[in-house]
Amino acid sequence: MFEETSHEYNLLAKASVDHCVKCTICETQCPVMAVTPLFAGPKYVGPQAERFRRGESVDHTLDYCSSCGTCTLVCPQGVKIAELNSVARAAMKKDHMPLRDQLISRTTAMGAVMSPVAPLANAALALKPIRFVAEKTVGIHRQAAMPKSSGKPFQSWWAKHTPPAGAGTRGRVIFFHGCAGNWFEVETSIKAVEVLEHLGFGVIVPKQGCCGMALQSNGIYDTARKWVRQLVEDLNVAPQDLTIVSTAGSCQGMLKHEAREIMGVTDDSLAAMGARTRDICEFLLDLAERGELPLGFQPVKLTCVYHAPCQLRGQGMGSPAVQLLRLIPGVEIVESQSACCGIAGTYGFKKEKYEIAAAVGKPLFEQVKRVNPQFALCDTETCRWQLRGHTGAQVEHPIWLLHKAYGL
Repeated sequence: MFEETSHEYNLLAKASVDHCVKCTICETQCPVMAVTPLFAGPKYVGPQAERFRRGESVDHTLDYCSSCGTCTLVCPQGVKIAELNSVARAAMKKDHMPLRDQLISRTTAMGAVMSPVAPLANAALALKPIRFVAEKTVGIHRQAAMPKSSGKPFQSWWAKHTPPAGAGTRGRVIFFHGCAGNWFEVETSIKAVEVLEHLGFGVIVPKQGCCGMALQSNGIYDTARKWVRQLVEDLNVAPQDLTIVSTAGSCQGMLKHEAREIMGVTDDSLAAMGARTRDICEFLLDLAERGELPLGFQPVKLTCVYHAPCQLRGQGMGSPAVQLLRLIPGVEIVESQSACCGIAGTYGFKKEKYEIAAAVGKPLFEQVKRVNPQFALCDTETCRWQLRGHTGAQVEHPIWLLHKAYGL
């Protein structure tokens, strides 16, 4: 199943291998290789090893790659290093997938189980004895920053929500919240809808499942392909030319390129949906650049770090959040100087990788503590969990500041 479904992609990806000139730029920029000798490096386990693979990895240090994608971004020859590594790791793990990786890949199931008993579940996850047992039995590190259940899913809020007068006067958009945005980062989803409606957009929120990103990053490709195809059906509501606006940075990357470039999902419907999907800050900045975004912002006196996650940088959109937030009087944004926070989806939850993830993110944590130890901004959910856990700061999506500046 794996080899057949990925065959077309593998041929295309392998074609990029011969473009590698062994310049080692990918290795000088790799955040994991910089902090541990356990990873042989993206060049060695990537294009160099690819020439000798026959369905299995020739170097099992490949499993320490975090899939942050930095190597692909910095390669001057266009070699798909991260994508090659992800495919090879999935092949390596397909016959011996740890139970831990199966469990932490199912965010929707986790949210559904925790939500009805949110106070109890959140308290239990904060207890050291329970976390110790989970580390010993399942392999989730006792100090990993686990998400907190909101207790009320975003979809429940949406079902009772009444749009304000004026919503819809500028047309309609589809809102893609992602599974974490439904179960854990609910306030972010609510604030995004309220900002869009304040600007005059009618918001459509279809029932939607998981994109399969966490499954894909753990090498569980068959299930991930089913889930992303189902999500395409979920979001493909009429009329089918509406822009899809998202606050789920990692999940939109799945629709835009990862399902195709890593898992070989070449469905026309996925390609069309990826082309219609916009990050919410990207969408709003586009309005601003056309002179169509109301700029009557209330001043917000705030200086804080903004960290652009790996997944967002991989989508090639620049830093729309930074440009947008600098339109708000009183806001001073200090851009992160770090390539990665270390969490890399579920990577930093794993007991054997937690310390590596913490070392990767350490410069960022220190920058947050220097600039503003109370507050920071980041676009993706797991990165926010990582930053909260290691800094103690309130870390939110940039839409929070826009919501405040509009006086909502």
